[in-house]
Amino acid sequence: MALSGDHKNRGELRIYDSEDEVKTVLAEYIADVSDAAVQEHGFFTLAISGGSLIDLMGKLLQPPYNKTVDWTKWYIFWADECVVSKSHEDSCFKHAKDLFLSKVPIVPSHVISINDSVSAEEAADDYEFVIRQLVRTRVINVSEISDCPKFDLILLELGTDGHVASLFPNHPALDEREEWVTFIIDSPIPPPERITFTLPVINSASNVAVVAAGESKADAVLLAVDESGPDCLSIPGRMVQPANGKLVWFLDKLATTKLEDSDLNNWYMKSLAEL
Repeated sequence: MALSGDHKNRGELRIYDSEDEVKTVLAEYIADVSDAAVQEHGFFTLAISGGSLIDLMGKLLQPPYNKTVDWTKWYIFWADECVVSKSHEDSCFKHAKDLFLSKVPIVPSHVISINDSVSAEEAADDYEFVIRQLVRTRVINVSEISDCPKFDLILLELGTDGHVASLFPNHPALDEREEWVTFIIDSPIPPPERITFTLPVINSASNVAVVAAGESKADAVLLAVDESGPDCLSIPGRMVQPANGKLVWFLDKLATTKLEDSDLNNWYMKSLAEL
């Protein structure tokens, strides 16, 4: 069973019975966006945040997607990354390589990882420079309303505190408007040093998908998609608002338990009745 609909200008909410169902539909969604991007401009530019997203993308490794997706046209970026060695257990690159990248024929030079031999500040500057070069060569599109890169898809996971990428509640990085990639050295979640896309870049994407699964995400989901009080204003997940793109939330029922008690209940019950 799936519930789907738009809510309060917070994008399209897609609610599924289980995390496994989220994995199934997420694979289909990514494959569809990939096909559309390749047909439109010859490449698919995908930026992934850390956490368990690579695990949630696992069904792309299975039929039919492992055969039908044009992997050679993919360019992979990280919406955030820990500033550690690529062999370190906290490296998002290592996690992605071990579980996903090593199992599909993505061109190695199309996997754009950070420079892990410099400081966090230098790594952020270097990563932005590489992205700017790919914008100049038209691998990455440019936003129609700003000079920001326009990724085909930025895939984010909502944290229990409402963070996305490495943009944490009340952190100064949320206010960065000039840089495409910034750095932090005080992440509340170890390791402390990270690079992250800024909000202007995230909100310039053609498509943004935010994933949240499990009951531990219920409070964050409520604040990010439904509540409108002052406590919500500093929730990074709520600040994800693509200016000229599409926002989709992939949620399992456990992550939406608080929504049923909010004023989203009318929408929720109406959608349930229409199934």
